[in-house]
Amino acid sequence: MRSSLARRLGIEIGALKPTDRNVDGVVDMTLDATRHYDEPLTAERLFGWQTALFPGGHSGLQRIRVGAWRDDSGGPMEVVSGPLGNEHVHFQAPVAARLEREMDGFLKWFNQEPRIDPVLKAGLAHLWFVTIHPFEDGNGRIARAIADMALARSENSPRRFYSMSAQIRLERNAYYDTLESTQKGSMDVTPWMGWFVACLGRAIDSAQITLGAVLMKAHFWERVRGTMLNERQTLVLNRLLDGLEGKLTTSRYAALAKCSQDTALRDILALVEDGILVRNPAGGRSTSYALVA
Repeated sequence: MRSSLARRLGIEIGALKPTDRNVDGVVDMTLDATRHYDEPLTAERLFGWQTALFPGGHSGLQRIRVGAWRDDSGGPMEVVSGPLGNEHVHFQAPVAARLEREMDGFLKWFNQEPRIDPVLKAGLAHLWFVTIHPFEDGNGRIARAIADMALARSENSPRRFYSMSAQIRLERNAYYDTLESTQKGSMDVTPWMGWFVACLGRAIDSAQITLGAVLMKAHFWERVRGTMLNERQTLVLNRLLDGLEGKLTTSRYAALAKCSQDTALRDILALVEDGILVRNPAGGRSTSYALVA
């Protein structure tokens, strides 16, 4: 994901792993939704997003219909879990014959000036689209992109430091439970909207924590900019800055840097001398080190 984003944003990717074409599709769709949030959402645009998600026309080993609404040729569209013969049907989508009319209504509503709070419109758009379920596959990912697009419209900016899509993935169990209870219930969408807005709040809180960690790392590297560091030291310091669990001992350093314990000790002592690491109070075999605050 990082490599794909870096390549599309024109950033040097260095040693990042090569991209996967399926990941590229998610990135292309998300960037199009947020960068061009002010452009109309059309059927053709949605077809392009879904085609990008399944560039080979397959979902796993199964051939699927891409770049077009589903036709239900394989039976009704259902969201199912459980083993064969003991399946649990979570949701059955509207029949394919209704799709064109349903999507025309959805797109017309989505592209209108909002008559409700724009954030609430984002939550309602996600629910409406995923309930219509117009594609054979990819509906959830596209619904999240639509929500991100609506949120960009609510802020009149493509630049946001939080990701609703990422937060929904983190909370997917609660997401599916709330979605199922809403789709099987009455027309009252209040519980869904309450969950969506709360999830958005948690996405913003999570972004603030991430940004705090990024700024902390930036300040750290600015502070030690004049210190000569080797690759092993840089690697281990980055692991510490990323919240390495447990204590940093000589043997732990050697394992992280893939070097001998003698080399690890020399590296650590140099970092202590430079005022980057400090030795913790416990000594002997329990000797460990931490970043200087």
